[in-house]
Amino acid sequence: MRTDAAQLSRPALSPAEATELATRFKAVADPTRLRLLSLIAAHASGEACVCDLTPGFDLSGPTISHHLKVLREAGLITGERRGTWIYYRVVPGTLATLAQALSPTPHDLEVNA
Repeated sequence: MRTDAAQLSRPALSPAEATELATRFKAVADPTRLRLLSLIAAHASGEACVCDLTPGFDLSGPTISHHLKVLREAGLITGERRGTWIYYRVVPGTLATLAQALSPTPHDLEVNA
């Protein structure tokens, strides 16, 4: 397989970029984590209390906490403790970065049109 720069329509991922993206894609590859991320992103205020997230799942609190931890460690969400509850919000730009990694370039769209 030939990979010289003249054939690429955009820069290929570096090993570090590929590792970072793979960690994030792995985090959202789980249906529960994908739903949690979707629920957090869908809240009108841009943030969701863990108390609002857990009722939508037939899972224990510790299991939900584990899934939120995986999303947090992947850099997809942040959490802020307020009293006894933690409020989560999507990290700006992370979803766009994932989408961009999978998006075709303008050249790809022209070739396939």
